[in-house]
Amino acid sequence: MRSFIALLFTLLAMPAAAAECRTETVEGTPYTLCEVDLTRDRLELFLTDKTGDVFGSFGSVATALEAEGRKLGFATNAGMYHDDRSPVGYYLENGTEVQRVIPNAGPGNFGLLPNGVLCLGEGRADVIETMAFLDRKPECRSATQSGPMLVIEGELHPRFLPDSTSRYIRNGVGTSDDGTRAVFAISDTTVTFHEFGRLFRDHLGLRNALYFDGNISRLRAPDLGRSGVGFTTLGPIIGVVEAAD
Repeated sequence: MRSFIALLFTLLAMPAAAAECRTETVEGTPYTLCEVDLTRDRLELFLTDKTGDVFGSFGSVATALEAEGRKLGFATNAGMYHDDRSPVGYYLENGTEVQRVIPNAGPGNFGLLPNGVLCLGEGRADVIETMAFLDRKPECRSATQSGPMLVIEGELHPRFLPDSTSRYIRNGVGTSDDGTRAVFAISDTTVTFHEFGRLFRDHLGLRNALYFDGNISRLRAPDLGRSGVGFTTLGPIIGVVEAAD
């Protein structure tokens, strides 16, 4: 009995695994999903290192964190960027604004309004449509703007077509209404916007979700043996930061 009680206390004292990642097939499409509990896990954004050079890869971020006695868990690309890897839309990292909010329509998926902002606060994360973000002015420690919105207050983006033939690898994020749950997803095969939006709304039960990017998208999931190594340099990166073992 004593040994059982000791084991129970040991298990309770152990930190919960950060950003639980899993694979699921939904409507015939395979996805990798990483779920973050913001009451337990810390999400951070990364763009450049201390010298101003773009990180560009999950490995570079991991190396920088290791030098600080921390480590990178789950990570993925976090929004669209220009050729020089600077963010297309609003980008705020630990209180420092790199790019202002872009409210107007424009070319490409980013300009397919409504687009939105992922706002990272203390103990929460929220996907907010851009105009609502400007109206509400939420307190964000860090934030990244991307687009289009996939789900807006429980409704799919109005421009998404059920019979679309535009299929790409896609990644994005959805958040719960209370801000404590964020689910990052990447399709492991090509998918339409309508299908991707339904994943967040109907399968994951999230009323707000944001598209990050298409074929350049990558995901790091150490517990799945997925490193996210690729041949292109990334712009903004988001990931869970953990204490070193």
